[in-house]
Amino acid sequence: MTPDTATTFSKSQLAYRWVKERIANQVFTPGYRLVLGSIAGELDMSVVPVREAIRQLEAEGLVTFERNVGARVSMVDDSQYRFSMQALSILEGAATALAARRLTPDDIRAARRINELMIETLEHFDPRAFTGLNQEFHAALFTKCANPRMLELVDAEWGRLGHLRDSTFSFVPGRAAESVREHENILQLIETGAPLGEIEKAARRHRSATLDAYMIHEHPDEALGLPAF
Repeated sequence: MTPDTATTFSKSQLAYRWVKERIANQVFTPGYRLVLGSIAGELDMSVVPVREAIRQLEAEGLVTFERNVGARVSMVDDSQYRFSMQALSILEGAATALAARRLTPDDIRAARRINELMIETLEHFDPRAFTGLNQEFHAALFTKCANPRMLELVDAEWGRLGHLRDSTFSFVPGRAAESVREHENILQLIETGAPLGEIEKAARRHRSATLDAYMIHEHPDEALGLPAF
């Protein structure tokens, strides 16, 4: 082993430990995009040892590499994510329906403005920012639900999702454009005084469609048996 090779090896191990520690501490959460140049700059080294570190983490299953996307933190164990998304589709759908008749025209305008901001982010897509706006949009629709226990359950599942992954849209960015169109549909149902059952169904299917998109992308063998929530 030449001195240059040894130096590259030691730097790759440094980069490996640095990235792995941040994955373990959830600084880099599932779906987080690992930009090699940024990591190299942070560690004051070239991209070569960082690339070697990422390859090692990929071999361990902690990192996934996709063509035209790059390296991202893997969803190591996503069963809890699936359970939370399924629960949230039901709880949030019900809370949205229960709040629908309490929403004022100003509430609808505020929600639509948030959705417009989400549409603006699509051109230069940032999954984390999109997810934050997405949570704001849905909170604007269900916060006036008169059932405080329902709101507690919805908030709890949103909190669990925040710990389980950075953003679902990191995995399925194409889902974002569909999502904002579905948002507008939900808003129109509320505005026109549609039956609460229709509003609940639209909100529930909107949430479960994001899970479906993730499953088709990450677990195509299991996606065929997806329940139609």
